[in-house]
Amino acid sequence: MRRPIWDALTTRQAAFSIGGEYARRFDPEVSPFAAARDDSPESLAALAALVPATGTIVMLQADPIVVPPGIVVTMSAPGVQMIAERPVASPHDPRIRRLTPVDAPAMLALATLTKPGPFARRTHELGEFWGISEGDTLVAMAGERMKHAGSTEVSGVCTHPDARGRGFARLLSAWVAARIAARGETAYLHAYASNTAAIDLYRSLGFDLVREMHVAALARG
Repeated sequence: MRRPIWDALTTRQAAFSIGGEYARRFDPEVSPFAAARDDSPESLAALAALVPATGTIVMLQADPIVVPPGIVVTMSAPGVQMIAERPVASPHDPRIRRLTPVDAPAMLALATLTKPGPFARRTHELGEFWGISEGDTLVAMAGERMKHAGSTEVSGVCTHPDARGRGFARLLSAWVAARIAARGETAYLHAYASNTAAIDLYRSLGFDLVREMHVAALARG
């Protein structure tokens, strides 16, 4: 999927969309992700209009990112897109539980601490999220982000620093991917190209690298 944000916002996740025919973004309380339909002047102008007065939008696509006039890049990095072409074995662990809106503050706090990728106050509304808690503390989670016809993205995979090295990322990634497959969909995900540990983990679960991606944060100049 070359422009997954655009595809999600014009299909299964249109309810979270702000924008129109040429460019769209997720509701800011859900995600900073945005996309243009293409690189035409009309699309670039529409994309620029979605950049907030303060803060940024984040783009993720296979095509090189064309920056609209008056907009500046505040961060850019290479990424990869991986797809589970083979079945992911479903783990069984009684510690895994479905996270609910009651857990939203703990989810945001964990994501803010560990920075698995953009995560906002209402990101948990995009799909199922699952986690492991110890006492009253959420120590690991993983869930779903972008959704398309026949596929769903695994995202938000993170572990509290005090709980790392115990296999929670592997366990929860496999759990979420297996649930996506059980619905008859294909699980896929994104990672920074520099995050070789994560890429190796996902390969071991059955994900294959299918394409390089471009990531950039854009702000007003």
